[in-house]
Amino acid sequence: MTQENTRLHEDALGVSESIIMGVAGTAPAFSIAATTATLVAAVGILSPASLLYCGLIMFGVTFAYIHLNRIIPNAGASYAWVGKVFHPILGFFAGWALLVASAVFMVSGTIPAATATLSLIRPELASDPAWVTFVAAGWLLAVSAIIVKGIKPTSYTQVLMTTIEIGILLLIIVTAIIQYSARPAHPLVIAWFSASAFTPQLFATGALTALFFFWGWDVTVNLNEETRNATHAPGRGALWAMVIVLLMFISFAAVTLLVLSDQEIERSSTNIVLAVSEKLFPKPWSYMAVIAVMLSTVGTLETSILQFTRTMYAKGRDGVLHRRYALLHKTWRTPWVATLVITGFGLVFLFLSSYFSSVNQIIKASVNAIGFQVAFYYGLAGFACAWHFRRRALQSAYDLLFLVLWPTASATFLFFIALYSIPTFDLTTNIVGIGGIAIGIVPLWLNRQDLRIRR
Repeated sequence: MTQENTRLHEDALGVSESIIMGVAGTAPAFSIAATTATLVAAVGILSPASLLYCGLIMFGVTFAYIHLNRIIPNAGASYAWVGKVFHPILGFFAGWALLVASAVFMVSGTIPAATATLSLIRPELASDPAWVTFVAAGWLLAVSAIIVKGIKPTSYTQVLMTTIEIGILLLIIVTAIIQYSARPAHPLVIAWFSASAFTPQLFATGALTALFFFWGWDVTVNLNEETRNATHAPGRGALWAMVIVLLMFISFAAVTLLVLSDQEIERSSTNIVLAVSEKLFPKPWSYMAVIAVMLSTVGTLETSILQFTRTMYAKGRDGVLHRRYALLHKTWRTPWVATLVITGFGLVFLFLSSYFSSVNQIIKASVNAIGFQVAFYYGLAGFACAWHFRRRALQSAYDLLFLVLWPTASATFLFFIALYSIPTFDLTTNIVGIGGIAIGIVPLWLNRQDLRIRR
């Protein structure tokens, strides 16, 4: 395979597009809609505080990604870094966890897009698992087609969708503050943001759900080989994306408590954005919330496929997976084989999910499984950063904090939360979350010779 046939489209993205990709990767409207009710059920009025402190923890991983990307700009990101710093086998499993999480997200990502679509055109079908999975499959095929077409069409689509999504969320937040600050459903108190109000068990209970909120910003680094100034721009994109989504998540959690009662939050389930919007705007204007969730879901589905395909491409290029996965389209320079793989996985998983008794059950199982897998590969990257830069720790206070202490603390917390959550999962979640990572032993064994060579 020649070098020309294995190079992605270089210099296709700038810093602003990288920021947009990072914001879209976390899917603000979708994350809020899918998990806010679950978070409130777990920690109550401490939801804004849970997001604040989990967000600060996540910044340790963000700094790890920024600094590791500067020394090893690779589309495989955590796979390449962990393999280089520790061992190729650990790197393989860091990348494998991302592949599995992205594949599982084909269910939890496409289903909300389908329910939002049906809510707009056929509301009576929005809770029917069979119809939901059928429409979800249509969204998956459409997004995959755009991604195969090229990174520029993908970025143009993402900029448009994310701009509309963020605009709608900001409108809802500002309107809610104006209308409900004088008559809140939950009176605003400093405890909403207080760390001292948590017990260790209560904080850990909400942390895995909060982690799912922030997952996805790292797509900026998976696109480093397609970004101008590959060693610095993707890191800047990730950092600004994290700042933006942290403010958005905390603001909307606070707005939810301002506008909705406990009973209304419980009834809203995965439609919390619509529930807030209906208290603020008359119909049909309240349905702008449905549009925001739909665009957000499609956007993060797009970034998840990008992460999957770029990681699989990097592994195929290195030979630790079959080299067919590194094949690029001759005209569009996209990893089309890897895109077909994730699309195929998504369709299979959607078919299997149609046998669940409810849409909410599907979302809950997939969100928890993804949270476990994300904690695993984010944690490995945090430890890799601290270990690689350990000799610089005493050179300056900045190096000690941002290259060693913060990434180490974040990685330790993520591993603790992942282990803490295992006994709380049901059988299906454990099979998907832990079994999904463990099954990587099969391709690892099949490609063991290439791993020895890379070491």
